Amino acid sequence: MADKEYEIIIDALSHDGQGLGTIEGKRCFVPQTLPQERVRVHVYANKRRYAMANLKEVLDPSPDRIKGKCQHFGVCGGCQLQHMTQMQQIELKQSALAQQLEHFGQVQPQQWLAPLKTEPYGYRRKARIGVRYVNKKEKLLLGFREQNGRYLADCDTCEVIHPDVAKLWLPLRALFASLSIFKEIPQVEVAVGDDGIAFVLRHLAAFSDEDIALCIDFAKTYNIQLYLQPKGPKTVHRIWPVEGPERLQYSLQEQGLTLQFHPNDFTQVNAGINQQMVSQAIELLELKREDTVLDLFCGLGNFTLPLAQKTKAVVGVEGDEEMVQRVLENAKLNKLDNVTAYCANLAEDCSAQPWAQQPYDKILIDPPRSGAEAVVPLLAKLNPARIVYVSCNPATLARDAGLLAQQGYQLQKIGIMDMFTHTQHTEAMALFVKE
Repeated sequence: MADKEYEIIIDALSHDGQGLGTIEGKRCFVPQTLPQERVRVHVYANKRRYAMANLKEVLDPSPDRIKGKCQHFGVCGGCQLQHMTQMQQIELKQSALAQQLEHFGQVQPQQWLAPLKTEPYGYRRKARIGVRYVNKKEKLLLGFREQNGRYLADCDTCEVIHPDVAKLWLPLRALFASLSIFKEIPQVEVAVGDDGIAFVLRHLAAFSDEDIALCIDFAKTYNIQLYLQPKGPKTVHRIWPVEGPERLQYSLQEQGLTLQFHPNDFTQVNAGINQQMVSQAIELLELKREDTVLDLFCGLGNFTLPLAQKTKAVVGVEGDEEMVQRVLENAKLNKLDNVTAYCANLAEDCSAQPWAQQPYDKILIDPPRSGAEAVVPLLAKLNPARIVYVSCNPATLARDAGLLAQQGYQLQKIGIMDMFTHTQHTEAMALFVKE
């Protein structure tokens, strides 16, 4: 079956949006396809229980199919769902989340919240873009990996990245091609703030003096902050501008807050969704002025500071000491004196920590993809009236929802947040209330 072409009918979608058809009695995954479509595919992997294929041609398109805005869609693996409308993508993700809640957590929400969505293009403010010189093409490539993940896609632009970065795509590629170590630059990290852009260049060989001069000229011309990273994250250092704080900033306009961050810090990629989700979290928690709130996995204070505006006190906990300092910096910047922050590994038992010894009225958690399994026993011990769970992984959210249900917390509300439009990635926010 492998390395052969077939004509098949797509009859369903997988939870991550790939089309499903049948070849020789075996289910086959085909990206960028929709139910009821007749397509020609090339099978590149024949597993024991399923096959995987690339789309070669849509012979009979679905009436629901739309044309993606990006010229590289179908080759570049940065987006997987541009052939679907934004609402179709959201409905797919909500359906998959509902199935995972039932399968992994054996829970159902009392209410589905309206999805949070914003403009489907030009939203991405953080990205890691690959760089590679391909000898066969005699060309330097700048882009994301192809849809099968093996090679770097040959891209001239990106429609989902912030437009100010998209404008620099070709000039940046030309800069890299002009450097003496153009074969030794594997990637560039992009960070966009309300006040500017920063690039962090990862490099495997030393820059020459001429290379540095070219990079600085580029940074001056396009008014960006430029950093170099010769080894690990600790080696990141800025070469332009020479003076001033190594920070960008973004605002939460509804709360009147400004948060500063280093380009390497974790920040939400979609500013519009970030504003909506912060406001929704505040609403779901039903905050009162006398409340004390715990913010777990608090990062640089994206939720901590808005919560502090409406309560007596907020305690933030984060596993990275630098981010703990960033919370305190941002609290000071915004003249909030009711914020404290601690560093702790939340993948371990933290019940003996000082911050875990005091009562909390409400708790917000925003864990990584691995979820908050280790934290659930502590949540039960602290016994807050309401818990808001911000998730970037439906499977671990579903698992943790089941664990919280065992501790007496009802999944009252949940909703999709379309943080990564056109991708398979699903984010959600859930409200748990003590029964």
